[in-house]
Amino acid sequence: MPKHFFLTALVYFAVLPFIYLLSALPFRALYLFSDFVFFVLYYLVGYRKKVVLDNLRRSFPEKSEDEINKICRKFYRYLCDITLETFKVLTISRKSMIEHCKFNPEGFALLNRLAEEHKNVILVMGHFGNWEWAGHPFSLLCKHKLFVIYHPLSNKYFNSLMLKMRSRFGTEMIEMKNTYKEMLANKGILNTTAFIADQTPQPNNAFWTNFLNQNTPVFKGTEVIAKKMNLPVVYASIRKVRRGYYEMYVELLTENPANTADGEITEMHTRKLEEDIRSMPEAWLWSHKRWKHCNASC
Repeated sequence: MPKHFFLTALVYFAVLPFIYLLSALPFRALYLFSDFVFFVLYYLVGYRKKVVLDNLRRSFPEKSEDEINKICRKFYRYLCDITLETFKVLTISRKSMIEHCKFNPEGFALLNRLAEEHKNVILVMGHFGNWEWAGHPFSLLCKHKLFVIYHPLSNKYFNSLMLKMRSRFGTEMIEMKNTYKEMLANKGILNTTAFIADQTPQPNNAFWTNFLNQNTPVFKGTEVIAKKMNLPVVYASIRKVRRGYYEMYVELLTENPANTADGEITEMHTRKLEEDIRSMPEAWLWSHKRWKHCNASC
């Protein structure tokens, strides 16, 4: 077997007990450790800081350099928190999970109505707020079975760990390349399929729009499948209430996608995400190379 296989396995099994130890910490201790990780990551390592600052400057040209740096620092604090909160899912109780990530009443009522009408749903969201926690209260409280589209990690051990965390409370995962086939297979089950739509598609197969002051490629798959299957599309926003506590807002974008114009659904969920980011800029994943396919003119 290749040398890197053994090295990967060695690293995984070496850090796994530490991950479980972090998960078992009370929230107060977890956030003290997060503060330490922030100091190391931001001040000593500078993980992807150039990417973050470049993204912020291009997205908010109206902001001063002091404002950009302030958002940058707040983003790294947020990134450390949500990373450790993701590990917390390994040991958190059902009761605590629901307490820490609640549904907005109107959004919950909307999902209940669609369930009562026996309508399967497409849910679209971005890497905003605590997207990793969003599926857990959904699976614990909603009538729909939740399926989440994901892109596998290259490291099979850590990919297996992420799948374990994401599916702990009943959510099922669909590998991106199998999306449409699996959705067709699941159509007899009352379900919601969740798409995280702010990843970076290949530019020649994307919908292009202005997003955060930049010409940006957006995945068309959410809209294409919604129109093919004529499934209601809802947008979900997971907003931070205070440290360790979130509220999930769900709103209807369209109940009849087949009647929408080309690009209309993609524009709607992109604009919703942009509104969220502008309202709380530190809560989006700025370390992601979102505009890597753009040239200087984007």
